[in-house]
Amino acid sequence: MGELKDKIKGHADTMVGEIKRGVGKVTKNPNMEAEGEAQKLKGTAEKAKAAVKGTINKF
Repeated sequence: MGELKDKIKGHADTMVGEIKRGVGKVTKNPNMEAEGEAQKLKGTAEKAKAAVKGTINKF
């Protein structure tokens, strides 16, 4: 069940990060843009973690 939780959290972080990055870009706020990019990368890492868990669970 941890795999599904990590996938969902990863997708959520990726989406929120993309939104923050976009808002930061539009408002010319480099801090928010950087926060959004960091959160997006965190989401990508969480999705990768879920994929590894899924592979391990197959064995």
